[in-house]
Amino acid sequence: MTCDFDAFIDRRFGDSIKWNVCEEDELPMWVADMDFRCPEPVIAALQERVAHGIFGYGSAPPELREVLVARLAALYDWRVAPEAIVFLPGVVVGFNLAAQALTRPGDGLLIQTPVYPPFLTAAADAGLRHESMELSRRPDGAYEIDFDRFEAALSPHTAMFLLCNPHNPVGRVFRRDELERLAQLCLQKRLLICSDEIHCDFIFSGQRHYPIAALDPEMAASTITLMAPSKTFNIPGLGCSFAVIPDPALRERFNAGQRGVVGHVNLLGYTAALAAYRDGGPWLESLLAYLEANRDFLVAYVREHLPGVHVAAPEGTYLAWLDCREAGIPGNPYEFFRARARVMLNDGATFGPGGEGFVRLNFGTPRALLTEGLERMRAALAELSV
Repeated sequence: MTCDFDAFIDRRFGDSIKWNVCEEDELPMWVADMDFRCPEPVIAALQERVAHGIFGYGSAPPELREVLVARLAALYDWRVAPEAIVFLPGVVVGFNLAAQALTRPGDGLLIQTPVYPPFLTAAADAGLRHESMELSRRPDGAYEIDFDRFEAALSPHTAMFLLCNPHNPVGRVFRRDELERLAQLCLQKRLLICSDEIHCDFIFSGQRHYPIAALDPEMAASTITLMAPSKTFNIPGLGCSFAVIPDPALRERFNAGQRGVVGHVNLLGYTAALAAYRDGGPWLESLLAYLEANRDFLVAYVREHLPGVHVAAPEGTYLAWLDCREAGIPGNPYEFFRARARVMLNDGATFGPGGEGFVRLNFGTPRALLTEGLERMRAALAELSV
């Protein structure tokens, strides 16, 4: 299976949020939506399903559960029962549902910032106490967990820890020993963990993803793990994700929270998910090689050509977290690059404490577009010194 990841596909005149919120001369490098054609087996499966012509209420294909169970065992040596998988229309739905269905009003929900913006509102939306601790940034720009700070952030009210791994936006893939220590602290405090692992398939050389629930059975009994084919195979608009909840009682509480509130998974989402996980492996392997080359190109370019901008090479995801605090940019760097470079990034301030002065850049795009965006940013910074 081949895919030309260098090919430019014009999305501006379609239904793409990523492209259509931008003005005509702006280059979008913000939302986590890749500019690549999805795997051909997915397109073929969707075409076949559409040709059938009937789109009644659907259910998950039994084969999809089997494929996911086999995938979790092969990748992580994590053996789960088919019934442990709960299908959802989205990962954001999943962690909001967990917060609302598995806690009581007044409980605390702990997050680590800077983090994917929907994490920041999950507590308030569920009537919970918002609790947070900031990740620590080393001199080389990489992030780590200060476990003393994490433990100090745990209050008598804390009931759930919302984990992001691989971490969006800082690009960390947490090591096994880090996850084991987090798990130990959560078990000691009898906390539930909801782990957003939507980027788990974007792992670069030298790294390995460990689902925190796969560390031991005790951890699995108090964890909801959220995954999806949406980012992996570039099909987020089809609305299909899943939770892995091995504990039957926890799963029943989670399912009870869905009733009358959460809608059905998109019928075509099921079709795409099955085709992607069953037949998309070669495409994904090629994609990862392309993304890793894009990452390396971006990091080298930033370090050589964007004075005062700092970046640590992401260990996972296709998102780069750029520190612009020493670049001499007047005001907000997001606003600066949008106005002066005509490049739309994500504003680091929207990722919570620790995000001020940063921007997030999506490098899941053809190399030519990535190069153009970086060159525009270089030219904008050069004007500051004139």
